[in-house]
Amino acid sequence: MTMTRLLTLLVLLACAPLAFAAEGPRDPYRHFFQDTFGDFQEELEMARDEGKKGVLIFFEMDECPFCHRMKQHVLNQPVVQDYFREHFRIFAVDIEGDIEITDFQGNLTKQKDFAFKQNQVRATPVFAFFDLEANRVARYTGATSGVEEFMWLGEFVAEGHYQNTTFIKYKRDKRSEARTQ
Repeated sequence: MTMTRLLTLLVLLACAPLAFAAEGPRDPYRHFFQDTFGDFQEELEMARDEGKKGVLIFFEMDECPFCHRMKQHVLNQPVVQDYFREHFRIFAVDIEGDIEITDFQGNLTKQKDFAFKQNQVRATPVFAFFDLEANRVARYTGATSGVEEFMWLGEFVAEGHYQNTTFIKYKRDKRSEARTQ
């Protein structure tokens, strides 16, 4: 009986590192984007109440290979999902969508008009960050090179670096720091 317990304990100890291994990819629609009724004025209020830095809108379209790449390789990563959910309320907007939403000013509009007319989205993906006063403070068009660059984009906004520099300069400094370490 004691030998059986000892063997069981050894097997459990051998498997313990697997239990603490990094999580695999998770569905971005469940773990990155948040559900919304399409009232961005209300979402902004919720961001304030939750102590977030602002709102992140992911402008996308179905046929966009770069949108799919971001969802399959970056937005599905737990480290990305956890960091961005901590700092922002996050929503996807279809730039061709006819669904009516309420913009940050309380006006009813279609998703495609919100994208094209109000935010000048011509190509996808576009990541638009809005502060708690509904001012767009940062915008990134296209897919990032990977998780690291996307995390830098989140830090750039969440830590307020956008107030003093551009993302290109911020990213250059981060790359330089990474090389010297």
